[in-house]
Amino acid sequence: MYATTYILAQASKQGVNGSASIDTTNTSEDLSPRQLSGAWEIVIDSLDSMWTDFLEHLPLLIAALVVLVITWLVAKLTLSVVRKTLTRTNLRSSLRALLQQIAYILIWLTGLTIAATVVFPGMTPAKILTVLGLSSIAIGFAFKDIVENFFAGILILWRFPFDPGDFIECEGLTGKVEETTIRMTTIRQVDGQLVVIPNAKLFKSPVRVITSLDTRRTTIICGIAYDEDVAEAREIIEDAVGQCPSVNKDRNIEIFAQEFANSSINFEVTWWTGSTPLEVRQSRNEVVERVKQALDQANIEIPFPYRTLTFKQPVAINPKNELPERANGEDE
Repeated sequence: MYATTYILAQASKQGVNGSASIDTTNTSEDLSPRQLSGAWEIVIDSLDSMWTDFLEHLPLLIAALVVLVITWLVAKLTLSVVRKTLTRTNLRSSLRALLQQIAYILIWLTGLTIAATVVFPGMTPAKILTVLGLSSIAIGFAFKDIVENFFAGILILWRFPFDPGDFIECEGLTGKVEETTIRMTTIRQVDGQLVVIPNAKLFKSPVRVITSLDTRRTTIICGIAYDEDVAEAREIIEDAVGQCPSVNKDRNIEIFAQEFANSSINFEVTWWTGSTPLEVRQSRNEVVERVKQALDQANIEIPFPYRTLTFKQPVAINPKNELPERANGEDE
């Protein structure tokens, strides 16, 4: 660049002296060793200046690195102290996790601010906050979903009535909550699959907490034939359900004749058992087995579906092994 500037300067002098044309096609060949030496000196000076600036800022960089290491140690120690302190309280586990994450983030923000101030002495916390305030609008538009999930995660951890270990259902997904973070919630379905749900979706959708109580009401339908005694069947079913170990004896067993079905009189059998999906399935299996045994021992029929056919005209029924005359004539 220095050589080119030199050539243009020479060309301008020649133009002033009355030269008619300038030939710059072979400028690289016309460069003198002195010109090349001058260009090389400029490059060396630039590199030397950069190295000098680096050496001048090296203590600041080392100090900033030390600040980050101290921040990491302080954050780790503080997280441990906060965790032990919150364990002694009666706060929900999700709320304790939220407070731990907030303390961890605040410590790192403070450490990064101090490190930036050390590296750039002219940078003050007020200027950093100003830059963050101006950039927050652009960040909010660029990362709308992430910011939405972040605030939804805070609200979920703060107020939602479920904790890790609870079974929930949300938009057709049923499973056990394994972890709730600032951005997402992981659910382990009963078939073993892991589902990751963004917190914004979980916050805006209806959520059914299956294990909010220790017990859960379960219902099955049981039918008896129309010829059987309804009151007797009700007592037998109630006794059979009450003998099941999985049925909660502190809650009432409710049995009601529900409807006149096509082939039976249906009973609605309701009882309380454990709240997890496995406990419900085990209890349902036990109750169905006991009720079937009790009805069989009492000779009360659990009917198959019956179908009745009605004919407007009388239909002749031929005895067995006797064919109609027309059929015999055709056979001959």
